[in-house]
Amino acid sequence: MTRAPGPSVRLKLTLSYAGFLMVAGALLLAAVWVFLLRYVPERDVVMGPRGFIPNRGDLQRAFTPAATGVMAFLLLFGLLGGWFLAGRMLAPLDRITAATRKATLGSLSHRIRLPGRRDEFRELADSFDAMLERLEAHVDEQRRFAANASHELRTPLAVTQILLDVARNDPDRDVGELVDRLRSVNTRAIDLTEALLLLSLTEQRSFTREPVDLSLLAEEATESLLPLAEKRGVTIETSGDVAPTVGSPALLLQLTTNLLHNAIVHNLPDHGTVQVSTAVGPESVELTVENTGERLSPQLVSTLTEPFQRGTERIRGDHGGVGLGLAIVKSIAEAHDGTLTVVRRPAGGIRVTAQLPAPTG
Repeated sequence: MTRAPGPSVRLKLTLSYAGFLMVAGALLLAAVWVFLLRYVPERDVVMGPRGFIPNRGDLQRAFTPAATGVMAFLLLFGLLGGWFLAGRMLAPLDRITAATRKATLGSLSHRIRLPGRRDEFRELADSFDAMLERLEAHVDEQRRFAANASHELRTPLAVTQILLDVARNDPDRDVGELVDRLRSVNTRAIDLTEALLLLSLTEQRSFTREPVDLSLLAEEATESLLPLAEKRGVTIETSGDVAPTVGSPALLLQLTTNLLHNAIVHNLPDHGTVQVSTAVGPESVELTVENTGERLSPQLVSTLTEPFQRGTERIRGDHGGVGLGLAIVKSIAEAHDGTLTVVRRPAGGIRVTAQLPAPTG
C-alpha cells in the first residue's frame, strides 16, 4: 500500500509529551494565581510604619514575567525530554521494523531476540520471532516437498521416455509387454498427481463439514481393502465404539483408507495383523490403526509423516504407494483441527492415532 509521508511517531510522541507538560504547567500556575488572589486586595492597604500590602496589579506585574519564563522552560524541557524519551521507548520498535524489512526481502533466519523483561514491545518481538520460525520451517518444508515431488514425477516420466525409445529402436519388441509397463508407469504418475492435489486441497481446507462416524468409515475402508489384506496374508481386526465427529466424509474416508492401506502394505510377509479401533473421549474421538511389521528406529518413525518418506524400502508391485500416505493423513487430520500421532511398537510395526474434535452441542 502506498501512503503519503507524514510525521514520525517519535515526533508525535515528543509533541504529546511537551503539550502535556505545558498543560500541566499552565494548570499549576493557574492554581497558584488563584491561590494568591485570595490574599491580595484589589487596592493598596496601609499597614502603618511598615508600609502597605501590594495590590493585585502589582502581583500581576510581578507574576506574569515569571510565569512566562516558566512556561518557556517547560516547553523547551518538554521538547528535549520528550524527544529523548520517545527515542528510548521506540528503540525496540526500530529493531522490529528492521527485522520485518529483512523478512520481506526473504531473510527468514533473522531473529529479533529483544532483551529485557516482558512488556508490550517484547511480547510483539517474541510473537514475531515465533512467526518467523514457523515461516522458515514452512518454507523449508515446501522447498523439500517441491524437490521431492519433482523427483518423484521425474521418475515415471523418465521411465516412459526410455520405454518409448526402446520401442522405436526395436520394432520387433513385444508390444503387449511394452503397453503393460507403460500403463503401470502412467498409473503411478496419475496416483502421485492425485495425491498431490488431495494434499493441496486439505491444506486449503476448502471442504464442507458434516457429521461423520469414524467407526463406519473404518468398516467401509476395511471392506474395500480386505482383498488386498487376504492377498498379502494379513488379518484385519476391528473394534471400538461409535465415534462421531464433524468433517468431510470423503477426506476422513481417505484418512482411514490411507492408514489401513499403509498398515497392510508395510507388514510382515506372512501372518501379519492389523488392528483398527475407535474410541470416544470427553472432547475428542480417536481412530487407531496398528500393525505388525519390522522394528523401526525412533528417528525413522518421527519422519514417516513427512512427504515421500517410507518406513522401509520402496514396495514393489501395484500397491507400493507414492510416499504421501501418512503425509496426507496428517494434513487431513490437521485440516479438521485434529492431530496425528505415530509411535513404534516394541515388537515391530507402528501405532498411528488420529485424534479429532468431538461434535459440540
